Amino acid sequence: MSKTQRVHVTHDFTADPATIFDRLSEHENLGVVFASKISRVCDGTDGSRNGVGSTRSLKPLGLPPAFHETVTKSEPNRLIEYKISKGSPIRNHVGTQRLTSNANGGTHLDYTIDFDSPVPGLAAVIKAALQKVIAKGLPKLDN
Repeated sequence: MSKTQRVHVTHDFTADPATIFDRLSEHENLGVVFASKISRVCDGTDGSRNGVGSTRSLKPLGLPPAFHETVTKSEPNRLIEYKISKGSPIRNHVGTQRLTSNANGGTHLDYTIDFDSPVPGLAAVIKAALQKVIAKGLPKLDN
């Protein structure tokens, strides 16, 4: 198994934490962040549309196959945590999005994704791609 990789991206949004939380938690909005086709598989098991248990299917543009991510923790306006739950060569995946208010009334996002892969070298390649795609995509949610 390869070494655990960590993607770490921060971004400051002009919108408040409630607005950014709503945008990040709505699965279909994430297509622009991940350069992927994203569709909802199911709503949350906690009684909410996007909360714990909600699952999305991601199909990276130009790359097969699609895989699923499932929300494992959700604290409105503060935290979204998720894991890959089906169909990926990535293992031990945990994505964590922490939102805090920043000094100008906007939102600071601290976003980490930890994972590894049983395929030697694959996790490092995926890390580099994710780091670039996410950093480029997050500003698109701030309009």
